[in-house]
Amino acid sequence: MPKAMSPSPALDSHAIVYFGNDWFGENRTSSHHIARRLGARFRLLYVEVPGLRAPSASGRDLSKLWRKLVKSAEGPKQIGPTMWHMTLPQIPYRNAPGVAAMNRWFGGAMIRRAVRGLGFERIVTWFLVPHPGFLAGRCGESMSVFYAVDNYAALPGMDVAQVERMDRELTQAADLVFGVSPSIVASKKPLNPHTIFSPHGVDAELFGRAADLSLPIPEPARRLAHPVVGFFGVLDQRLDVKLVEYLARQRPGWSFLFVGRIAVDAGALTALPNVCVAGAVPYETVPDWARAFDVCIMPYHQDAFSKSANPLKMREYLATGRAVVSAPLPEVERFGGGVLVARSNEEFLAQLDKALAEDTPEKRQARMAG
Repeated sequence: MPKAMSPSPALDSHAIVYFGNDWFGENRTSSHHIARRLGARFRLLYVEVPGLRAPSASGRDLSKLWRKLVKSAEGPKQIGPTMWHMTLPQIPYRNAPGVAAMNRWFGGAMIRRAVRGLGFERIVTWFLVPHPGFLAGRCGESMSVFYAVDNYAALPGMDVAQVERMDRELTQAADLVFGVSPSIVASKKPLNPHTIFSPHGVDAELFGRAADLSLPIPEPARRLAHPVVGFFGVLDQRLDVKLVEYLARQRPGWSFLFVGRIAVDAGALTALPNVCVAGAVPYETVPDWARAFDVCIMPYHQDAFSKSANPLKMREYLATGRAVVSAPLPEVERFGGGVLVARSNEEFLAQLDKALAEDTPEKRQARMAG
């Protein structure tokens, strides 16, 4: 176990046990940003938990499961002056008899052992995802927080009833709930009156680097024909691949640049000659790729998940100064200026034409100023 440490006089006397998604994943979220900022003021143990979806027999899923099991045996590892990281294994087949009880017992024992070894005493638990929520109130904490960022039950491949139950139970058990969108707040307020609206923030300094055209653009983005229509983030089931195919076919002289891991069948899209897929890149380099963008897009499906989302991507795009064209997500329409909304394939194309034709240095500065 790691050596216990005395808190710095500059740190608050509380310590945080933060249950989140992959800490070392290429896709950084507001949850990672918040954990870092909390870790600058409090001693913080970041507990990486497995995904909500039961693993498939795919090589990627099995490899990921094996890595998490190996990491869980290592105990907390220091990742910053006052931050540690550990992996909490869970048996993913939660409907099987005895699994829930085993996860509760084993998970609680691991966390209590870890915090004792780190010398944590006044503990606050912080949950990003609902499935470790059974540990709320079982870690010797004085307070528990649920940071609700998505409608997880609406994600593809989920056991809807199970995820809704875990989400509801954590909402009720938490002392404080933060919701990133009005729709999430509205769904949780009846279950917990201590629910507060807390929209995403953005690392404006990092993404503002995209506006500095004196800095280099990575290959192969620097060789693309302009205008460049850009997207960064994971290419998953939320992406309307057919819409993007339509746009790319309608504007063969434009370039469409996608930066991020592909987690959906996009073979027909990537085969198009004016589509460039850079794949996963280090988070800190995303603004360098965005420097090649002339306009940004959020071509998402209209479903229950997107209707409750408050996309961090929108704020990151605006922090680069670029115009944004988006599907009609409720939070995008509520946000207003700086984002053009499109309700059909044809309107999306027209809004791209409009964004490119009307863009100016002054408008870019206004978007960055927020």
